Amino acid sequence: MYTQNGELVIISGVKLQLRPKFLNSLQVRITLLLSVFVIVSCVLFGGTVLGNYSQELLSERTTEIQNQCTILCSQILGSGYLEDGESSVVDAELTQLSNIYSARVVIIDDEFQIIKDTYELQEGKTIISEDVVRCFRGEQISHYDAENRYIEVATPVMESGSRQAEGMMLVSASADSVLGSVHTLENKAWIALVAILISAVMLAVFAGMMMVRPLRRMGWRIEAMADGYEESYLQENAYNETAQISAAFNRLWDRYRTMDASREEFVANVSHELKTPLASMKVLADSLLAQPDAPVGLYQEFMGDMSEEIERENKIINDLLSLVKLNKKGADLNIQSENINELVERILKRLQPLAAKQNIELVFESFRPVYAEVDEVKLSLAVTNLVENAIKYNKENGWVHVALNADHKFFYLKVADSGIGIPREDTEHIFERFYRVDKSHSREIGGTGLGLSIARNAVIMHRGAIKVHSEPGEGTTFTIRIPLTYISGRPQEKGTTV
Repeated sequence: MYTQNGELVIISGVKLQLRPKFLNSLQVRITLLLSVFVIVSCVLFGGTVLGNYSQELLSERTTEIQNQCTILCSQILGSGYLEDGESSVVDAELTQLSNIYSARVVIIDDEFQIIKDTYELQEGKTIISEDVVRCFRGEQISHYDAENRYIEVATPVMESGSRQAEGMMLVSASADSVLGSVHTLENKAWIALVAILISAVMLAVFAGMMMVRPLRRMGWRIEAMADGYEESYLQENAYNETAQISAAFNRLWDRYRTMDASREEFVANVSHELKTPLASMKVLADSLLAQPDAPVGLYQEFMGDMSEEIERENKIINDLLSLVKLNKKGADLNIQSENINELVERILKRLQPLAAKQNIELVFESFRPVYAEVDEVKLSLAVTNLVENAIKYNKENGWVHVALNADHKFFYLKVADSGIGIPREDTEHIFERFYRVDKSHSREIGGTGLGLSIARNAVIMHRGAIKVHSEPGEGTTFTIRIPLTYISGRPQEKGTTV
């Protein structure tokens, strides 16, 4: 079995680590990459340069031999050497050419007979080959035999302007001297290459250390911040990448500190909210205990007050549980296609008695049938909280107007009321947990300060957005926008527009 990243193989219960742990170090990887790059570059460069140098030396040697052959062919033609094969001067020149280039020089007449062989092996014999025939047609031929390591040059002996050669000179020169100098140069080059590679590896190690140093500093700072020894921001601008990472981490750090402060405030608020009904019940109970002969009417009044405080405590706990459930990931949603018109109508029908009790006119306006993929329970929770707040924080003989509309992508639910309104400085905080614009009025009507936070979380889980517009004394309007088709993935945090 292979792991997902291919680092571990399990065969018959035996684990094989394919990649050593030291390769996980960024410094080691950078050093290896730089070293491999330098090694490959040097090998390719050295091979190319030495190869070109070898070809250039062989080409120069071939050109030298061709020039010497051209000069000797003129002397052979002028001395009549092809007719009688006798000329001490030509013989001396041929011997000298053979000695200088460690070459075998062969002179062939127009009957393809060898009249001179500096090695004295085949004089008087006939030689016919493709190169010989081509040379007698006036071509000068040269090539290098890499297998036998010799240079072969065939030069025609012919009058200037003539098309037919009277003879030819064939030179087979050893390339050992040329290749020997190349080999010597190769040895020196490899010594220099090894020195360069050692220096390059040392430079790569140093470069790797310098390149990862900012990352190490970042790691030390992050560890210090995680352990609580450092409160400042991360500032590492050695590279553009480290600057971008620092900026992203600082945003995350800000969010963490904000969330930590929010958590502390939330705990404090929960403690306070839960403690208040308990304190009230304790006062009522102590008052009854201090009056053993209290009348039955007083007992009934105090017990009724205690029942109200218990109900208030129960509502706070239920809202907290709802809020915790809504803080989970969208995977907990039970998404189904729902008739939003019918859903809103059921919610308003359920809240109608509460509106009638306060003489609030509850109106629902639907512009078209709307079907969307939603979680009925959680969306109902959001709509219920918005409409219930609109009723509770309304004026006597007021109204609540609920409107539903949709386009090709979203549906929109608007909840408007004629209530007391929200001051502008409070609108950006109303979705915070336990935040109340008017704390005394909220407690008087039984609010927990969690309703709008629950509504916002439910909307965000549906990948939607919620916004509010309000003026003190003129009422408040909440607008929800939710996609008709649910898109899976993480909920968007920026789901609120104020």
